[in-house]
Amino acid sequence: MKIGILGTRGVPASYSGFETLAEQLGVELVRRGHEVIVYCRRHHITYSDPVYRGIKLVKLPTIASKHLDTIVHTFLSLVHASAQRFDAILICGVGNSCLLPLARLLGLAAAINVDGSDYRRRKWGRFARWFLKASEGWAVRFADEIISDSRVVQDYYRTTYGRATPYIPYGAELPAEKGTDVLARYGLEPRRYLLIVGRLVPENCIHHLTEAFQRLKDRRGMKLVVVGDAPYAEDYIASLKRIADPDVIFTGYVFGRGYRQLAANPYLTVLASEVGGTHPVLLEAMGFGNCVVVNNTPTNLEVIGDAGFSYDGARGAEALAPVLDSLLAAPETVAEKRRLAAKRVHALYSWQAVADGYLEVFSALAGRRQTARR
Repeated sequence: MKIGILGTRGVPASYSGFETLAEQLGVELVRRGHEVIVYCRRHHITYSDPVYRGIKLVKLPTIASKHLDTIVHTFLSLVHASAQRFDAILICGVGNSCLLPLARLLGLAAAINVDGSDYRRRKWGRFARWFLKASEGWAVRFADEIISDSRVVQDYYRTTYGRATPYIPYGAELPAEKGTDVLARYGLEPRRYLLIVGRLVPENCIHHLTEAFQRLKDRRGMKLVVVGDAPYAEDYIASLKRIADPDVIFTGYVFGRGYRQLAANPYLTVLASEVGGTHPVLLEAMGFGNCVVVNNTPTNLEVIGDAGFSYDGARGAEALAPVLDSLLAAPETVAEKRRLAAKRVHALYSWQAVADGYLEVFSALAGRRQTARR
């Protein structure tokens, strides 16, 4: 089949979960003999070659602003896609669902991955929240298929809108990374730091951990590493750094080998996000064999099962600090959860299984498309 992936910043993945999905799913589909085109935002993707790991890249312009970046690029991508004779396309992000009528008009068979409830993200103003909430209804009405990346999201669409959606989670790519030179560059030692990874935006609640770290009764020589950055969030990032002390290290964006080293060697990893579906960074942390502590959202709890710990996200640092204190004093418990986390990811989350699920959806869409043409 010929498959297009739209709505992300593009690949190589260097931003969030949707970009990771586009890259890892695309690579697996190409490996199985399919043709995959990923639409990239020209101002974001600096990779110069037209093909990356077998995935064909189409770079298009957009309006690089907080509210228009995604929607303008997806609109241009759909116009371009209309001439490509795709068997199916995948659109990422519920905010793009207002463009689904255009996809239908252009004869494109479209599935949309809606992620979590985007309208709950604190970075949006009143209009944007209304728009994103309305987008759920537009997805229900106009999408050929809606994909849920967690059972919680699947249940939400069934109970709220009466729409059945296939469940296809994210996967975890876990290449071996045995070096420690990147750790040394930041003055770190394996298992001697706590880690949080993500966009530095309010709904990812990085402040829960930076504030909790200041409250720890005994850090036992641990440092805190914050990996990530974000456009349009300068004030929030400045607020994080104001409360930090010299034991808190802000690395900015780190990808590839550097990221794998940092992600594979912490004492424990925290996922503090209060919104969204299945977070790829959480799956990766577990797959690397890390003890994880998560904000107790339903989707986070779904992922960790009995292989991690949680805290009351509504209480923030006040609830997180005692959990961290107890785990710093219990290395045997942490070691056991590392084993269980890796076992759970290998059993339930793999890119091969993810690709199987998407291929089933794409095959059904391609079949409907061919029937409609007759």
